[in-house]
Order: sequence, then structure tokens, then C-alpha cells
Amino acid sequence: MEPSLSHSARPARPVVRLRPKAEARAIRHGFPWVYSDELVLDRRTQALTPGTLAVLEDAERRPLGLVTVNPASKITCRMLDRDPEAQIDEAWFTLRLSRALALRERLYAAPFYRLAHAEADGLPGVVIDRFGDVAVVQPNAAWSEMLLQPLVAALVAVTGVQTVIKNGSGRSRGLEGLAEEMAVVHGPAPEGPVAVTMNGATYMADLMGGQKTGLFFDQRENHAFAARLAHGARVLDVFSHVGGFALAALAQGAESALAVDASAAALDLATRGAEAAGLGARFSTRQGDAFAVLEALGTEGARFDLVICDPPAFAPAKPALEAGLRAYERIARLAAPLVAPGGCLVLCSCSHAADLSAFRNASARGIGRGGRRSQLLYTGFAGPDHPVLPQLAEGGYLKALAFRLDG
Repeated sequence: MEPSLSHSARPARPVVRLRPKAEARAIRHGFPWVYSDELVLDRRTQALTPGTLAVLEDAERRPLGLVTVNPASKITCRMLDRDPEAQIDEAWFTLRLSRALALRERLYAAPFYRLAHAEADGLPGVVIDRFGDVAVVQPNAAWSEMLLQPLVAALVAVTGVQTVIKNGSGRSRGLEGLAEEMAVVHGPAPEGPVAVTMNGATYMADLMGGQKTGLFFDQRENHAFAARLAHGARVLDVFSHVGGFALAALAQGAESALAVDASAAALDLATRGAEAAGLGARFSTRQGDAFAVLEALGTEGARFDLVICDPPAFAPAKPALEAGLRAYERIARLAAPLVAPGGCLVLCSCSHAADLSAFRNASARGIGRGGRRSQLLYTGFAGPDHPVLPQLAEGGYLKALAFRLDG
């Protein structure tokens, strides 16, 4: 690590300034973003390289903190540190990652969790999932791409992981103007999928070629609740990925579980997970478009005691909200008739733009249109390794609703 410079020897940082009518109070009270229409976007600011560190000032030229600037993004500034003189180096990353690790070690006995959840852990736009001796980093903001080397060095020092994978894919990077890239940036590449034990089930996570970082840790608590409903049950898990709800249900005594997904590779990993846990005889898969499979199962007269639908984000942003809510309603309408009398239906949404109320209303409409009445038993969110910054509602993206349906 380079020796630190005295304040007087450091090059002056650029300054970005809020417009006179912009709300500085929100920034002072912890809101972490500044949008493009809140800034004085002169030619100097617009010429800054994405990821540049700058001092944010209010309209009266009072410093608010150190931000990262990306003139090409609607979220033009992200707050990094309230100290405008802070040095964003390996020591800075070490402090934040040590705090994040301390929380996860209080929560989980085994090192399989989300280690860093972006703004809530003081690392804007950065996601880190840990799989034992392997960590997968998603540097989804331009500043973290520029400072990946000290971030990775701190990550290895704090956790002792042997391998770090950069997963540079996904919608967020596109919004930041970043290219897609998958690479091992420290240590040896994994020889194959990593086995992860959660809720008594075994999941096979493909860290280099799977969706996101290879496994959805955020559903851990919701898997556990659904599994409580599964003893002796016939289970249908739609949008199953690598067997999320289905394998947890089998581990808690489900009679059978059918996993549905469009990805043959994901279903193969789910089957391998079932077999690794000795549950293969009660597990089956069906590849295909989820809507088409739900319609086919209805035509076939299939019935299940527990049905779970955990689709991708149908409403990832506000322009897609109405279409997304119609898709959630349709899922509920198609799934409800498949639930046996007295059985349960679990519906999930990971859409930022669809808040809990809108998603719950769409789900209830769909169940009603499916000819069923319901009781809402449970409302779940992401697990505690996915903390939410209270000032940033977008962090609470995951919703899970469990309904009991009448005859």
C-alpha cells in the first residue's frame, strides 16, 4: 500500500455542488445519493471521469462529504464518507469490511452469506457474497471498478478467502456505463460448483456461470418459513433456480418436490443438490417457461399442498411497474388453482419498483381471479445479511407473501 500523504501534499480534489433549491438536509440525514438534476452540472463536472472522487458542497459551499461522481449516471454522486478528507485506500476498505464481517459472524455459524450489501454496509454499489474460501464481488458502481485492487486486498486480509471472483454483469453496471466481465482476480478458480448448506438442504452454486453470484442468500429466512409448511406436503417450486424452496422443503420432510425453471443448467444443479443431501428420490424437475408450465399443470389437473413462485424482477424500474404488476397478478392467478384445499401459496418479488403494498394487492387480485379466497399468513423480506439503509427504501427490494387458500 502506498504511504499516505499529508493533507497539504495531496492533490486538490474536484468539487461538485448542489443546486440552490436542492435538498441538502436529506444528504446530511443520511440519504446516500445525489441525482443529476440536483447538481450544478457545469462543463468541468460533466468532464469528470466516471468514478472520480470529489468533495460535495451545498449551495452555500459548505462541505457535505466525499462522494464518487459519475456524470453518465442518473445517480451522479454516491456518498462514500462524511469526512471530505477521507482517503479511500486499503485501510478504508479494511475498516468497512471488518464491520460487515463482525455482523455476519454474529448471525451465521458458517461462512456462507452476503458479506457486503452496498450502501447499507458503507460500500455504495458493491455487493460481496461469501462462499467459504471463495468470495464473489460485484463492483456495480464506477468508483469500485477503479478501486477494485485495494478492495480485493482488504477483502483477502479481513476474511482470509483464498479466491476472489469479479462478477461484472447485470443491469446496474450497464446503468453506470461499465462493461460486462467475469474474472478470477485473486487465487485459483473454483474447480466446479460449491456446495452450500442452508436450512438443512444442500445447494450447488456455480460461482462463475450461474445467475448473479451463483446463489440467492437473500431468501434464506423465507425458505425456512416455507419449509415449516412442507412436512408431508406435495411441493411445487416455480422459478426454482438451483432448487431454493424445493430443497429446503424436502429437508423438512416434504413428500415430494417438483422444481420448474427455464434453465436446464440450473435444474441440473438443483438435482445434484438433492442427490448430495440424499433427497433425490423425492425430487423431480420440469424445464420450460414458467407461465406455460403453470398453465399446463392446470390443464393436467395437478394439485400441490405448497406452491412457491419466486420469479425474476418483473418491475426492475418505475417505467416497468404497471407491466410488472400485471405479471405478478398473472402468476398468482395461474398458481392459485394448483393449490389443494387448505394448502399454501408463497409468492415473491425482487422488484425495486414494486413496493410491498402494490405487490400484495397484485397477488391478492390474482388469487381472487384464480377463483380462490385466502388468508395472509406471513410477510417476509431479505435476511439480515442484506441490511437496509433506512434512508434508502430501494434497499428493501425483496418481498415474500405466504397465503393459505380455502377450498
